[in-house]
Amino acid sequence: MGRTHKFVRMLKLVSVAALVSGANQAWAGDEIRIVGSSTVFPFATVVAERFGRTSSFGTPVVESTGSGSGFRLFCSGVGDDTPDATNSSRAIMASEIELCRANGVTDIVEVKIGFDGIVLANSRRAEQFELTTAQIFLALAKTVPVDGQLVANPFTNWRQISANLPDQEIVVFGPPPTSGTRDSFVELVMETGGQTLGITDGTSLATMREDGRFVEAGENDNLIVQKLNADPDALGIFGFSFLDQNGDKIQGSAINGFDPSFENIADGLYAVSRPLYFYVKRAHLDLTPGLGDYVAEFISDTATGDEGYLSDRGLIPLAGAERAAMVGAVADFRAAAF
Repeated sequence: MGRTHKFVRMLKLVSVAALVSGANQAWAGDEIRIVGSSTVFPFATVVAERFGRTSSFGTPVVESTGSGSGFRLFCSGVGDDTPDATNSSRAIMASEIELCRANGVTDIVEVKIGFDGIVLANSRRAEQFELTTAQIFLALAKTVPVDGQLVANPFTNWRQISANLPDQEIVVFGPPPTSGTRDSFVELVMETGGQTLGITDGTSLATMREDGRFVEAGENDNLIVQKLNADPDALGIFGFSFLDQNGDKIQGSAINGFDPSFENIADGLYAVSRPLYFYVKRAHLDLTPGLGDYVAEFISDTATGDEGYLSDRGLIPLAGAERAAMVGAVADFRAAAF
């Protein structure tokens, strides 16, 4: 599907009438249910809690399942036993659109809410890292170039990669393959870093090491933060918002010369940043009370604008023109839906 997305896209593959035919016409969901990305989860939860306090509707239920698992749940069908929306730290894939279509979910709205950086962080009790994407690749890839040949990763200590890096064992906690953060990290760090070393094989670029140096820590990014507090020699991979909310305990590594700061991500200087999304079933807008109002709250200036309450949580707002286009598209979508 590519990375050049409109901010709000209708994927109309059959009519809305076909989606809500039969038994679904009589259904009206009791509560808004949202699944998906662990990175977007804190933002969606804050919006849900505020929405529950300030509207006449109940507080939406938000679950952190990971982007990939979120799409599988979202695409499982239309009806009161399926989610209304899913959050994602990457754009929906063509295979996921096909899964949705196969299960009758054929009218989807994509909303881009802002940007996030992916950080490689460690405890403030340890030395701060200054890394390049090539060095991160050498630390975490399953196979790396040695003397012109790709071999099983022999590096066990950061100092073996560069004399400028700390003399400590390589241990990095990160997300599982179902995570959008993992997808983005592979694309923005592993593939970029490996290519600078002359590697062109896609499998070698994308495969993380499996010898215990890279540890899959699940979808709960707060758990990774806790592990870093317990082990000052370990590093962890997660979204910038978790660094922003735990800056008294952990610190982000500089990558390619730039720290993971709000300003550097917003200015495009920090290399490891990506857009964040949520996706909504248009058919559910007429079936789940308050769903359209929740969407409106999420993309309001109050929430995702330059001075919105989500910026205090680490969300990097869209630039003015981009944000105006997205807000306008969602407004048209809501007018059409209601």
